[in-house]
Amino acid sequence: MTTPCLPARTGHQALAFTPPPGSCDAHAHVFGPYDRFPLDDERSYTPPPYPAETFIAHLDELGLARGVLVTGSASGTANDIVLDALARYPQRLRGVIVPRLDMDDAELDRCAAAGVRGVRANLYRLEGKAVYRNGVGLDVLQALAPRLAARGWHAQIWVHAPDLPELMPALKALKLPLVIDHMGRMSTRRGVDDPGFQFLCRQLADGALWAKISGADRNTSGGPPYHDVDPFAQAILRANSEQVVWGTDWPHINYYQPAQVPDDGALCNLLARWASPEVRQRVLVDNPARLYGFTA
Repeated sequence: MTTPCLPARTGHQALAFTPPPGSCDAHAHVFGPYDRFPLDDERSYTPPPYPAETFIAHLDELGLARGVLVTGSASGTANDIVLDALARYPQRLRGVIVPRLDMDDAELDRCAAAGVRGVRANLYRLEGKAVYRNGVGLDVLQALAPRLAARGWHAQIWVHAPDLPELMPALKALKLPLVIDHMGRMSTRRGVDDPGFQFLCRQLADGALWAKISGADRNTSGGPPYHDVDPFAQAILRANSEQVVWGTDWPHINYYQPAQVPDDGALCNLLARWASPEVRQRVLVDNPARLYGFTA
């Protein structure tokens, strides 16, 4: 059993801009209620319950129309909680699930009909060691890739950018759209000139992958207001703002000190520093609509 995480903040910093209609929080998780959706025994963290309706309230509070739910690693390969949320809010939500080798075509079709648009692999390592328990690796993606491609799904890759140059040939061989989580999970201590991060930007510029400019609170070395993250997000946007999406990573699991838990308004306001209104329209509305299949 792990130590329970702190809950997400209530309330938020006033927004510095009005999110355009159709704006999307493209990375969040839901958990619980635990009598229906228990956590995996082999997990790295224990979050408070945050069912679908609390995520909808989070979107409403920030003035966001849409959201993308990603199966959290604490849920293992149990995707029922995401599928339940998609069924309850089909116009507003899409999903990214953790796949299993034994998923047959009927199950994949049910997930697609529910609003699933991708699968997530956990390749995140530091000094060669896995950071979080659970998730699936490249072997599962390789086995399922043709069937995922047939459904128009993408592969969301949780990876440290310095590992990307070695992994990219195998990732490209999947022949799936690739989405890199949390700016390549780059600690700002490594600097924007880190070869792995520069590789990520070049691949993005070439159209070989997408990136999420989420995770400022995870990547920062100095904490709020996250000025040390600015060069990384801005480099990603300069590389190719047509293949970038943004998310809060709500409800901010795996934090145990109150000062660590980010303010979602502050995270949203980073976009006012990072992007012009035209680019914000792309990142918040147009790009997620294409990637996740949202319709008016």
